[in-house]
Amino acid sequence: MVTAELLLLLAKHLLLTGLPLAAAMLFAARKGVRQVPVLLAIGLAASGILGLLGFWTYYGNRPTGESFSYLVLLGSVAVAGWSLYGGHLERALLRRLATPLALWSLGTGFLVFLGFAHGGANVPLLTPMSRFSQLLPGDNYLPLYFAEYFLAHGHHGTPPDYASFLASDRPPLQIGYALSQHPFGWDKSQLDYQLMGVGLQQLWIVGLWALLLAARVGRTTRALAMGMVLVSDLAIVNGFFVWPKLLPAAMLLAAAALVLTPLWQELRTSLWAAALFAALCGLAMMGHGSSVFGVIPLLAIAAWRGLPGRRWLGVAVAVGIVILAPWSAYQKYGDPPGNRLTKWSLSGFTGIDGRSTGEAIREEYARAGLGGAIHNHVENFVTMSGGTMAPEAIEAALDTGKVAEVIRTLRVVVFFYLLPSLGLLLLGPIAMILGFRRGRRNQPDWRLAVSCYLAFLIGAVAWGLLLFGNGEDRTIVHVGSYLLPMLGLVGGVVGLRAVLPRFAVYWVGLSALFSLVIYAPALDPLPGTAYSASAIFLCAAALACFGFVLWRDGEPREEGVMPTALRPAPELSRV
Repeated sequence: MVTAELLLLLAKHLLLTGLPLAAAMLFAARKGVRQVPVLLAIGLAASGILGLLGFWTYYGNRPTGESFSYLVLLGSVAVAGWSLYGGHLERALLRRLATPLALWSLGTGFLVFLGFAHGGANVPLLTPMSRFSQLLPGDNYLPLYFAEYFLAHGHHGTPPDYASFLASDRPPLQIGYALSQHPFGWDKSQLDYQLMGVGLQQLWIVGLWALLLAARVGRTTRALAMGMVLVSDLAIVNGFFVWPKLLPAAMLLAAAALVLTPLWQELRTSLWAAALFAALCGLAMMGHGSSVFGVIPLLAIAAWRGLPGRRWLGVAVAVGIVILAPWSAYQKYGDPPGNRLTKWSLSGFTGIDGRSTGEAIREEYARAGLGGAIHNHVENFVTMSGGTMAPEAIEAALDTGKVAEVIRTLRVVVFFYLLPSLGLLLLGPIAMILGFRRGRRNQPDWRLAVSCYLAFLIGAVAWGLLLFGNGEDRTIVHVGSYLLPMLGLVGGVVGLRAVLPRFAVYWVGLSALFSLVIYAPALDPLPGTAYSASAIFLCAAALACFGFVLWRDGEPREEGVMPTALRPAPELSRV
């Protein structure tokens, strides 16, 4: 009965989240856009904008918000129906658009049933706090806590803090999604919110698919990259524990599809693309402030690959202001000071005071002195590597001789430290160096791997230099943008495929199997729970179907070939 309820609720939230996304893609396709990566980026941007508008309408008052929720649902149905009417869209294009949505649905189902494989659906926010990791804080509850306040009070009053965090400390994108879906039969068990949250975090599947298609890598490479990320610690832990960190990464992956691939040479002259890119970056910032460490490398690479014109930059800045300015105003006037996490990151100060961010940075750096500041930033880069902490922790776990303790320790290490989180895929850059010397490499795979690692490097350097780096604030993975480890994983897979294509299949398969072995067991189950045969079956079935869809994805088998449905439409190039 619990499994059946999970299936029904999951289907409901997949529909509520996916329908506006699909409608936006179909509408753009009806208007002439034929590049699938661009259509996926449009869908994600439209979904995020509607989620953000959901927050602001409910902030106004509940009746307005509920009217907006129904308008989005009915409007999405109408737009999708109009776009499909008359057979103006090719079946091949529709199949290619359906593939990432099917992968997203199956990937969400896989994670939901893996997470609840040992029960715990009756306490849906408590179970994720320890299912795949050490006991995590209550950050997965924060968006729901503030959503419930705004649902009841709108703009009247200021939400009480939660664990000393103000509503203005965290951007509202996931809150907006929660508010928008609340009228459609939410219960009081918080299971609706959990399932919606998993679906939102798993939107990285759509963003990554856009990046891989835009880079023109082959089917096998796409399948390996998607499968590896799906079963990685990054997606499993942070997808089931629904703090709003993977959702912004989905937006940034879609933005990366526009910048890190051959699409950029065309899109950097299109004002329409300027609005799309800025919207994706702005929505990522409205998902979580740490997204800035993902935006920086994308901007740097975009400038390096060909700086757009003034009008393009003007449109991008204007769109960014429209998205970010209302929240900045709320932080300053609605629930001040609103800069606690910014000060925490950039000055290392964790308390609450009346200083501006700039004042806190100047005073904390002055207090640390030159030597202290240099030491802090060096420690940032040591932390990314795992330093001596990671190997010492693993060695201590091995000394116990207990398999469960080793698995616990591995989970902790890959959760906190950037380079260790890449696991066996750290072989990727080594293989690329050897392959470069021998001159043996697949060009589309090679180009994407280089772009991923370049963005990873720029982002990591910016992260290490901008974060204050004292003991209260250091570069552990969840403090930064999840775009960086995502690109590290993809770069490892694609880099291996570029120089050692057959070996890559076995190595990535081994890495994926190793990750499943680490995360499948329930090491610290909640009292009164037990493994569910039906949940395990559905988890395995979703994973198998995910693999089948990857194998029959409808894209061309040839490496680097762009099918007709992916080629630029005249309407796009004239904008």
